Parts: sequence; structure tokens; C-alpha cells
Amino acid sequence: MSEELAIVGKKIEKRYKLYDRNRDRILDAFGLSGKKKRFKFHYALNGVDFEVKKGETIGIIGTNGSGKSTLLKILTGVLTPTSGEVIVNGRISALLELGAGFNTDYNGLENIYLNGTMMGLSKAEIDERIDDILAFADIGDYVYQPCKTYSSGMFVRLAFAVSINIDPEILIVDEALSVGDVFFQAKCYRKFEEFKKKGKTILFVSHDLSSISRYCDRVYLLHKGDMLGVGTPKEMIDMYKQVLAGVSEDAQPHIVETGENDVLEYGNGKAKIVSYSITDEKGRDTSAIVKGTEYTVHMKVEFNEDVPSPIFACSVKNVRGVEITGTNTLVSKTFKDSASKGDVFEITFKQKMMLQGGEYLISLGCTGYEGSDFKVYHRLYDILGINVISDSDTVGFYDCDSEVKVSKK
Repeated sequence: MSEELAIVGKKIEKRYKLYDRNRDRILDAFGLSGKKKRFKFHYALNGVDFEVKKGETIGIIGTNGSGKSTLLKILTGVLTPTSGEVIVNGRISALLELGAGFNTDYNGLENIYLNGTMMGLSKAEIDERIDDILAFADIGDYVYQPCKTYSSGMFVRLAFAVSINIDPEILIVDEALSVGDVFFQAKCYRKFEEFKKKGKTILFVSHDLSSISRYCDRVYLLHKGDMLGVGTPKEMIDMYKQVLAGVSEDAQPHIVETGENDVLEYGNGKAKIVSYSITDEKGRDTSAIVKGTEYTVHMKVEFNEDVPSPIFACSVKNVRGVEITGTNTLVSKTFKDSASKGDVFEITFKQKMMLQGGEYLISLGCTGYEGSDFKVYHRLYDILGINVISDSDTVGFYDCDSEVKVSKK
């Protein structure tokens, strides 16, 4: 294993036996099944390859049941793979499940020492870190109370404070931060930034795609135990959204060559976005918009089949793939009719440009519901680019256009 690598997983498989009846489980456990097979195999992970370089921040995304948590548990040694190999180069600190590694009858302080010892620290080393742990957890006198009296938020604060302050070389976090309040989450992400600057390795599972996009160097996408892909946050988030939309096998995403750039599109073909453009406040086609002025996104959609109540959508992302804003005709309550085969609709999204100066990407879509099933008729990812021209940027992605006054009393 190269010294540049922190973690390597080769052909990792985790397989479970599923039984229809408890009786079958007991018979199989005692070798009394005979020749009859009383179970079927479920593959939580199906031959997954995984590699993390030292100093990388890696995100793992996927739907519930995709194998994300199973993979992290195998990487940390909590689970043993059915087959395959895992090699770890560095001390791991992991925050996997709420309260994992805690004795709920012990108080918080006792659990700090228990967890620190389990992670390989001596009492003297924990003593050196105890003030930082308590300050980060910020749960006050509850640290002297039994952990079974803690809220889920207190559990996370204490567990993360221990994990982050033992100076690990590799930090692994599985969705636990979503339990904490917004202020604690912000503190944790600031700690992520400190870790990145120190060259530490971070792996985390999250459904917060903005955080995945902001913090990760690379992203792995899992689905039903299979590794669908690995790439930039933007690439994998776009692919993940296709998974969430339930794209059918006969409507797989593909790249369209437009002459200027390659565009990712997918859909079931019942509708097609046939044209699109951006105009400024004077109605001129453009890709450059002055901050503070109005602009309009146009698209034309043709229907190849009858569609009940189509939804037309427009969203804006930055170049890293973070979805910043967007809307659709369902949210705006501007269109509720059905579309017939051969119909052509022209849709406009008019808005004031209040994004900070820089480059952005626009995605367009035509979707809808058929009964309770969500359908994608046609989507075009990152089909239009906007360059926002600004001489007065504020903080963050979006200018809240504040009126600021200062009065001396």
C-alpha cells in the first residue's frame, strides 16, 4: 500500500442471510436444514472498491439502504466483510451511530475517559484534552449526569467533541451531525475546515448535498450495495439526483454534444425541452447579467404524449454544483393544466439577479406526478451559463439587498 493512501478497500462484500421464518433461521443455525435452502442472500455491499488518499475529504452519498453505513462500519472495524480486504494507514476516530461506544449508565465525564481509552489514549493524554472536549461539547453540568438522561443532541455534542479532540489522522462521521442544532453543526464544519488545513483525512456520509459539495474533494455514490461511481462532487450529485428521480432503464442519462459544451440530459421522452435562452432586462439574449437587474430564463417544451399536470422547473447552481436557488410551476402555482400530445409550451422565469458576482449554471426540467409516482419527462443539467457582473459583492452566495442605517444616539 502506497504511503500516500490512508484507506484502501478491495472488492469489499458484505452478505447477509434473510429468512422468511424464525423457524428456518433456527434450523439453519443448527445445521438441520438438510438439502433445502431456507434463506436468500442480501448483499449490503457487492464487491466495492474504495480508495482514500491522505489529506482528502471524501463524501459518500446514496439512498437509504445503499450500503453507506455498512461501508463505514467495515472501514472502522465495527463489521467484518464477508470477503474482500481493507487496509487502513492511520489512527481512526469515528462517529457512526448515536450513542455508539457509550455506556448510558455512566455519566458524560466517565464516557469521555471510556471512549478515549477505547481509541488508544492513556489517562494522561485524555487529561490533556479534557478541557477542549468539555468546551467543544458545551453541555454544562450535564456532563456529570448519566448519559441515559441525555437528549439526542447532547449525545452528538459529547461524542463529536471526543472524536474531534483526540487528534486522529482519519475522521469518519456518519450522518450524526444532522441531529445537532444549526449552531453546533456550524461549529463542527469549522472543525472540518481546520482538519483540512492540517492535512487530515475526512470521510463523511451526509444527505446534505450542499455540505458534500462544499467540503469534499471527491465523492463516492452507492446504490443497493453497488458502487455507481466516483468523481467530483458536482458529477456525483448530478448522478445521485438521477437515482432519486428513479430514471428507468430505457431512459438512462446521457451526454448531448451541443457544439459549445457537453450537457447531461435524461428523461422518459414524453416531453422534450427544445429551446432555451437567457435575456436581460431589455430583452436581449445574453449570458452576462448585471447584479441588481432583472433577467429572464426562457424554455420551450414539446409534448410527445399526453401528460397530466406537468411541472416546469428552473434551478441555479454554482460551478461546484451547490444548488443555490430555483423554482417550479408547482411551487409558484402558475400552471395546473394537463398537456396533450403535440402541445408546445413556452415558459419564462423572470427574476431579479441578486447572486454575488461570478459564474453560475442553470438547469431546466419538465417533470410531474402520475398518480403518486414522480416522473422525469426531460431534464437538462447545466444547460445555460450566467456570468454575474458585480462591483459590490457582500457575504455568501446571495445578496439580501439590505438597507443599512447607523444612528448615533
